[in-house]
Amino acid sequence: MRHLVANSLLPRSFDPPRTANDGAILRAGGMNPSITWIGHATVLVQIEGVNILTDPQWSERASPVSWGGPRRLSPPGLRFEDLPRIDVVLISHDHYDHLDRDTVKRLAATYDPLFLVPLGLKAWFAKNGMTRVEEMDWWQEREYRTLKFVCVPAQHFSQRTLTDANQRLWASWSVLSPERRFYFSGDTGYFTFFKEIGQRLGPFDVAALAIGAYLPPEMMKFVHLTPEEAVQAFIDLKAGALLGIHWGTFDLTDEPLGEPPQRLLAEIRRRNIDSSRAWIFKIGETRPW
Repeated sequence: MRHLVANSLLPRSFDPPRTANDGAILRAGGMNPSITWIGHATVLVQIEGVNILTDPQWSERASPVSWGGPRRLSPPGLRFEDLPRIDVVLISHDHYDHLDRDTVKRLAATYDPLFLVPLGLKAWFAKNGMTRVEEMDWWQEREYRTLKFVCVPAQHFSQRTLTDANQRLWASWSVLSPERRFYFSGDTGYFTFFKEIGQRLGPFDVAALAIGAYLPPEMMKFVHLTPEEAVQAFIDLKAGALLGIHWGTFDLTDEPLGEPPQRLLAEIRRRNIDSSRAWIFKIGETRPW
């Protein structure tokens, strides 16, 4: 994987499509419900007056150190200072591109949101000075105002150091309101639980599915979706729209950096699915849902 041997490889550059977003309409609640892609797996979801962030990452690198590791290819689609009030933060697992210490500490200090995390991560947050944290097992539910958050299975792994492999759980998340249903994949390989999630909690209005970091397959197949597998997961989840995330932000694996959305759209066409159901956002784009 490129991020494991980054010092031996020339860094690649990539300029993903972007759109300007100063956050004004988001702070004013002028487009609610809405979804904004900040970049990578960071999505801002506004629904029922609640502002939710998934796997927030505003740092320059996805790394335990400031001087090495994958560097951000493009700035976040929304400046941290331009965020609306954040009420709930969903964490899928502990990898550095999904759980960034500096970002979550800043969120805690600025907004004091509720952090919902998989089993085993509460202690990590407490060690870093954050206590408004609830950890959940797969299929556990947590109500917040008019919403229900469900921690659902994923096929991945956890690790932040050489000695803590798989000491904490990994998960995907479902956000359910009286009117709408949203699914966030975090990182996961393709597995049969997609169908069960769809049967138990679907149909979803939008499924935000990771579509990047799939090569080489002998290393990635179990833990990441290919774009084609993301389309199958979208079908399994009974989703109305597929939002492709987890691409074009960090150079983590071997596929061409702009390839994931191309393959996703090709698979949508091959399966004769209406192309309007495949959402390929520009970084910073906001869309009602």
